[in-house]
Amino acid sequence: MSAVRKSSLDAPQLWLLVLAGGVVMGMALGVRHVQGLFLLPVTMDRGWSRETFAMAMAVQNLTWGIVQPFTGMIADRYGSAKVIAGGLACYALGLAGMAHAATPAAFLWTAGVCIGVALSGTAFAVVYGALNRLVAPERRSWALGVAGAVGGLGQFTMVPAAQWLIGGWGWVAALLSFAAICAMMLPLAFPLREPDSRPQGANAPDAGLSLSAAIREAFSQPGFWLLNLGFLACGFQLAFIGTHLPAYLMDKGLRASDAVAALAIIALANVMGTYVCGLLGGRHRRKYLLAGIYLVRAAAIALFVLLPLSTWSVYAFAAVMGFIWLGTVPLTNGLISQVFGVRYITTLFGFVFFGHQLGSFLGVWLGGIVFETTRSYDLIWLGAMALGVLSAALHWPIDDREIRRARAAGAAG
Repeated sequence: MSAVRKSSLDAPQLWLLVLAGGVVMGMALGVRHVQGLFLLPVTMDRGWSRETFAMAMAVQNLTWGIVQPFTGMIADRYGSAKVIAGGLACYALGLAGMAHAATPAAFLWTAGVCIGVALSGTAFAVVYGALNRLVAPERRSWALGVAGAVGGLGQFTMVPAAQWLIGGWGWVAALLSFAAICAMMLPLAFPLREPDSRPQGANAPDAGLSLSAAIREAFSQPGFWLLNLGFLACGFQLAFIGTHLPAYLMDKGLRASDAVAALAIIALANVMGTYVCGLLGGRHRRKYLLAGIYLVRAAAIALFVLLPLSTWSVYAFAAVMGFIWLGTVPLTNGLISQVFGVRYITTLFGFVFFGHQLGSFLGVWLGGIVFETTRSYDLIWLGAMALGVLSAALHWPIDDREIRRARAAGAAG
């Protein structure tokens, strides 16, 4: 797509892009956000252990991470709209299959593999990649922040919706309802179509760069590896909290409504937090913002675990964590585009996102393993704190300067 095309977007067109992307992310991430509410109903109804449920969620996160770079390559080559439409269709099929899974193996394939693939086509990487290419550089931070905020609002609405559906109609009906909504959202992929697979004009620094050369270039940069490793902490913390927090609170004697309220507060605070982080990313160095977020998370988890547990301490913890819940994503995505350009942003973010999803896999899976072994989540909370501090240290030395390359660099790659 040419630079002329990007600059010609008027306000209504720009808002349509941002809202379409945000709503798709809101649904995709919202269903994932409330999966912890299904843990006890599913395991009690099917007679499975928490480890069985946690394993399926862990495989979902790992599948998402493994598939994401390849989904990114398809989006960079053929356009994000096709990938988003395919992801929504896959999500609908996965949720329907999850509702009717009668064995742990079937649950693993539907809730784990199928929905993991679906998330790779409907969440951050593809949507943010499309916005990076469709929106002019001076408006990108704003667009990513607003889309993330809209996505966070979608996550928030999923919490009471899931609670109402599970309580009134049962968990199977809740999953089937979400499947139907995913299918009905297919037209939202249309505004994010990209008329030209080349997002920049011929004079752009990365215009002559091939995909293979772009990947080699990124993997040769130490900062790219540091970003990947640092993102692991984000996935570990968020996936563990999102999946196991409801059960943890009820194990401690709190009400189910407190767990639902905590997830809702996280999602609501995330609306403003993601928007603020997106704006700050356009004004301050993103690597320092990311390091600060991970330090705040580590401190919030430490206070939550060490202080006496109460309804109000849960709500305070949820508010703090929610404000910085997904703020790392537009900052990380923006940092990659800042250093490497936007030509292959979806692919490169996909590789970095693998680190995030490896952390998600470990957070969900180890949460189930540790609980079944010790009947406590204490060791996982300590691990989440340690990873937060480590991630902050890894982000600090990243070289965030734009790569200077010759026009024809990599053309023969």
